[in-house]
Amino acid sequence: MENILDRFLRRETHPAVQFIKYALAGVVATAVDVSVFYLAAILILPALSPGDPVARLLGLHPAELAEGVRSTHYVWDKVLAFLFSNMTAYLCNVKWVFTPGRHNRAMEFVYFCALSASSFAVGTVLGWLLIRSTGLASTYAYVVNCAASLAINYAGRKFLIFKS
Repeated sequence: MENILDRFLRRETHPAVQFIKYALAGVVATAVDVSVFYLAAILILPALSPGDPVARLLGLHPAELAEGVRSTHYVWDKVLAFLFSNMTAYLCNVKWVFTPGRHNRAMEFVYFCALSASSFAVGTVLGWLLIRSTGLASTYAYVVNCAASLAINYAGRKFLIFKS
């Protein structure tokens, strides 16, 4: 009898297990995204407000920025994070979650990036709008971005890009 770990490590598995694997791969890619985003938002293009929950958690005291500047920095920090996390997501999805082969490898990667870029754009514009129009903390805008991206990416990857 095959053990549970062996079944979990295979690509061919029950859809519920596949979604759990997708979620775990997403956790890895999100960890990369969060790390790069906050490093950039702290060290490269400041995007945290004094009241931002992560700034408070880390004991940081960021300077007050105009919402227009902060929202623009937020977008560029997200772009940088996206480059790293998208490659991480692709590698995890191809090696562990989905079965490649619906398209040749080059087109699969192009479609994967196009879908990721689309969901990134939707989530990032939504975050940018929330910061710009309501003064929402960057961390909360980031959470809204993640929720939008999760839904769009899973459906597109499962039904349009990979075999299963």
